[in-house]
Amino acid sequence: MRVAFYDLDGTLVGSNVVTRYFFFARRAPGLLDRIRRSSIVVGGLPYWIWLDSQSRLRFNEVFYRQYAGLRRDWLEQTARRLWEEEIRPSVYRGSREMIEADRREGFEPVLVTGGLEFAVAPAARELGFERLIANRMIFRDSIATGELEKPLLAEEGKVKAIEDYCRRYNVDTVASKAYSDSFSDAPMLECVGRPTAVNPDRRLQALAVQRGWPVVKTKGR
Repeated sequence: MRVAFYDLDGTLVGSNVVTRYFFFARRAPGLLDRIRRSSIVVGGLPYWIWLDSQSRLRFNEVFYRQYAGLRRDWLEQTARRLWEEEIRPSVYRGSREMIEADRREGFEPVLVTGGLEFAVAPAARELGFERLIANRMIFRDSIATGELEKPLLAEEGKVKAIEDYCRRYNVDTVASKAYSDSFSDAPMLECVGRPTAVNPDRRLQALAVQRGWPVVKTKGR
């Protein structure tokens, strides 16, 4: 079996983990909690940007703590609005066509993202992915703890998830594809035979040129 592994943020859509949490924060039950959560996001933006530039893995560990205290049923219900109001308007031109082209060529499209499963599941379905590999929030008594199930899907964690998937489903990694926009996903791109840099950041652009990888630009509507 051949698979096309896709990153989500910056690759297929303009939405990201911060904008998605901000969507939840601005709608949190209770006015005071809504104000508190939204203020933390806005005030912390320089720190979140810096932390992400240092380590995507560490960023995920720290940033997702913001979800602590939110109810699972409310998050899952609001995630449907998240797709309609936040993610769908940010889908890049050509994203759906790229996924469908791979499907027609016999590849199984699989979404591999550091986003939270409940938040991106509607987007995965609407974009045509039947399989989703994403970070999973730990809930206790249906309340988000802010902690994630291990291993986290970032950097080498994405590679391990892909390798586990390939072993489980007997995937031909040499014949398979991977798409991402971020240098932090270089290990993910390197673990398949046919990597593609999509809307690459500066470091991934340089790596793609060095390795002779295809570069695709899809940003915009």
